[in-house]
Amino acid sequence: MVSDALVATLVAVAVTLSLPCFLYGAWIMIDNEQVTWGVLTYHLRFIVTGLTLTTVPLVGWMFPRLFGIWGHSAQFGGYSAVHAFIGLTAYAFLLFGFTGIVRIFRAKWQHDLYHDYDEDVLLEEIGSDRMSHWRSRLRVGVFGYTLFWFIAWLTGLSRYVLRYVVT
Repeated sequence: MVSDALVATLVAVAVTLSLPCFLYGAWIMIDNEQVTWGVLTYHLRFIVTGLTLTTVPLVGWMFPRLFGIWGHSAQFGGYSAVHAFIGLTAYAFLLFGFTGIVRIFRAKWQHDLYHDYDEDVLLEEIGSDRMSHWRSRLRVGVFGYTLFWFIAWLTGLSRYVLRYVVT
């Protein structure tokens, strides 16, 4: 049987490795004025990798331990509840941002702006008259996810240190 400390270490490493993926994925979008299909898919490789490195440990190890699933004793209280709340808030912001991503993606796809980029076409001019609203939702969602993910990451690392390193 694998020790709890070893699994916790692997989870901490996996979630920590997602941070450079998120940062580089963000840098790709910031660094490119023209978001073509190639830029978007390159960006998404890093973002999806970061989300996988965070979400798989969340679903496979953190949730079962939090709620006492699969033979674990429930740990829903105190510091773990705060960590869970902050982490779930991050994912709520991510879902909020997805509502904007879907509409922006659909509008750019319908106007073929991923393949034939036309810098004279403003994003606000395509799709619906609410494009600025969807772009704002995307920005709020990404910013909120990043902020709360970072706080959850720090909370999780401090929990790890208190539970497995200090004791």
